[in-house]
Amino acid sequence: MSYKVKLQIFEGPLDLLLYLVKQSRLEITQIPLAQVTDQYLGYLQMMQALDLEIAGEFLVIAATLIQIKSRMLLPPEAVGSEEAEEPDPAQELIRRLQEYARFKEAAEFLSRMEKDRFVQVARPAPEGAQVAETEELAEASLFDLLKVFSNFMAGSVSRELVHEILKDEHTVEEKTTLLRDLLRDHEKLSFTELFAAAKSKGEIVATFLALLELIRLKEVAVRQSQVFGEILILRNLEGTVASR
Repeated sequence: MSYKVKLQIFEGPLDLLLYLVKQSRLEITQIPLAQVTDQYLGYLQMMQALDLEIAGEFLVIAATLIQIKSRMLLPPEAVGSEEAEEPDPAQELIRRLQEYARFKEAAEFLSRMEKDRFVQVARPAPEGAQVAETEELAEASLFDLLKVFSNFMAGSVSRELVHEILKDEHTVEEKTTLLRDLLRDHEKLSFTELFAAAKSKGEIVATFLALLELIRLKEVAVRQSQVFGEILILRNLEGTVASR
């Protein structure tokens, strides 16, 4: 399959690790690295099967995780003296993850301050006018999308399977057009209702890739009301859906 997607919301391998930490509901220092390694490789395999463009850093972190897991499976006496004197790759990765988490928290704090300042200086509504309450929605990540997508696929996705089912009667181009049409008539759609109508795995894959393409083009945004909650697909008023 030559269809490739590169997403703006798709950040990097440390974002995926932080996502897995949130899933485990543990502190960074308490994460079970052997389990996280398997989950990380599962996401990586799924992204490769879908031909998503993957930065080289993902493979570097994958190699580090495999090295950590291999060392954990070895008895202490099997680790050579030279290896024992080297920095612990697990501790180094945890340190990097903690540092990155602090950076992200600071960036999110500054973003919230900017939004609050915008609200404070915004023009007040006319007296007597009703102000609509807006639901606070957070941006859903690619990993949120992949998690729900894998649930719909009911198992792992292999590259051979993706190649086979994309030969089905459904195409990414067809589903992209359909999704644009749906978003002209509806301001938002839930991820579940979008995929629940699919009648085959080929249709699910084509619909998912169409969604990723519209995210890349900034024609839609994906949001959640809470962490790991239902994903909503919103018409991006700053994009091109409304003008097409």
